[in-house]
Amino acid sequence: MKTSILWADDEIELLKPHILFLEEKGCEVVGVQSGSDALDVLEEQQPDIVFLDEQMPGLSGIDTLGRIKERWPQLPVVMITKSEEEGVMEDALGGKISDYLIKPVNPNQIWLTVKKHTELKRLQSEHSTMNYQQRFREIGMQLQERMNAEEWIEVYKKLVYWDLELAGTEDDNIHEIFMSQKHEADQQFCRFYENHYLDWLNGSEEKPVMSPTVLKERMFPLLKEGKPTFLIVIDNFRYDQWKMVQPLVEQYFRMERDDIYYTIVPTTTQFARNAMFAGLMPSEIEKKYPQYWVNEDEEGWKNQYESELLQENLRRHGIGVKMSYNKVLNAQYGRKLVDRVPELMHNGLNVIIYNFIDMLSHARTDSDIVRELAVDEKAYRSLTLSWLEHSPLLEILKALSERDVNIIITTDHGSVKIDRPVKVKGDRDISVNLRYKQGRLLDYNAKEVFEVKDPAKLFLPRRHVTSPYIFCRAGDFFAYPNNYNEYVRYYTGTFQHGGVSMEEVLVPFVKLGNK
Repeated sequence: MKTSILWADDEIELLKPHILFLEEKGCEVVGVQSGSDALDVLEEQQPDIVFLDEQMPGLSGIDTLGRIKERWPQLPVVMITKSEEEGVMEDALGGKISDYLIKPVNPNQIWLTVKKHTELKRLQSEHSTMNYQQRFREIGMQLQERMNAEEWIEVYKKLVYWDLELAGTEDDNIHEIFMSQKHEADQQFCRFYENHYLDWLNGSEEKPVMSPTVLKERMFPLLKEGKPTFLIVIDNFRYDQWKMVQPLVEQYFRMERDDIYYTIVPTTTQFARNAMFAGLMPSEIEKKYPQYWVNEDEEGWKNQYESELLQENLRRHGIGVKMSYNKVLNAQYGRKLVDRVPELMHNGLNVIIYNFIDMLSHARTDSDIVRELAVDEKAYRSLTLSWLEHSPLLEILKALSERDVNIIITTDHGSVKIDRPVKVKGDRDISVNLRYKQGRLLDYNAKEVFEVKDPAKLFLPRRHVTSPYIFCRAGDFFAYPNNYNEYVRYYTGTFQHGGVSMEEVLVPFVKLGNK
């Protein structure tokens, strides 16, 4: 299909050599002598790109640009001018020009501009596909090696990069190849995590940075610098979601560290976030601070003492800073927090919890409308970006960008899209989470799960004498035999957490600095 070009220039007859060159390249070019003529042509036909001379008698190029954008906002328009004045360029850029060329222009320059703005998506897609095909074997070879914890983080970063890079391609085959490799990586990662997790906990093997140690190792040193530190915890925030919103955040900040840490299991707020704030494993919290621990079978919020646990953690490490704790559950509170930024600057540490993404994942399970909006991973990430763009959190970040502060963005756990049911049976006291189960008389296939019969080895509270923990791997989820088909239909394709997968376990810990 030929590329169609509309070119408006009061000296269009002098541009015949350029037009012939473009036609030899397979383009169809309509040349007009004024902005008014260009608008008349656009009423009759829609070209792929428009070239506008900036200095035309009558309706100028800038005025024509404004009228074009009012009617056809997505149409690429390239301004061509003799002027190099900054004001002219600013007017053109303010009018949402697609490109800006200074006369004299040569035919190759015009041709490259046409390709840039009409074939950019296709060229980028083809380039991404070709590059991934070259990296496919490299990643595949890494997956066959015995990697350590840090090497798994690097592999996961590569997979997230390619997930986002290939999201814009329309090649179904390359998507299938990537998803197959990602599934293989997740299976391998689950085996790695299971083989090393207990050794990390009991100290027989050097462990990576994990939920109970991440604040001590990565945030506590910042508190000694003497300037305010803001710890922003976005519940259920995956690394790929961070990479999606990173360009927006970097408009205001310089990224100093783009780290990942390992969460404990179960990868839920009750366990992972309490462990992060307390600097202790769950059973250690229960033993040391019983007043701050609520078991699954007890009444009350399971993470209502986060502030107290963090204060105790700071106290144990000899850090005496004035602290504020803010949990944002709605936009109204978030807007009030924006107004309080000057007040928060008097604290050494300000903790801000945002639960939107966790609420989104739950709403996607329960709401058909939200399921349609977040139909897949790409859409789920897109919703995250849309939320941040219009949220009070971005207003807080903007306000902080003008102040001398440390900013950390992190989470307690991620989530995974589930697609394969694993049958389990148990008594009425069995835990309800889809990704892990604890309870008496559990009946399951041990080959299908990560099984730990003694909760003490996991540093988890023991509910009964015979209460093992079992965890789903990758995209698996537990389903009961009763109403099995309906249960599976309802939950398949939803985002859940609690088990073992790269998306749940390998989560972002980002340090931002002022530009």
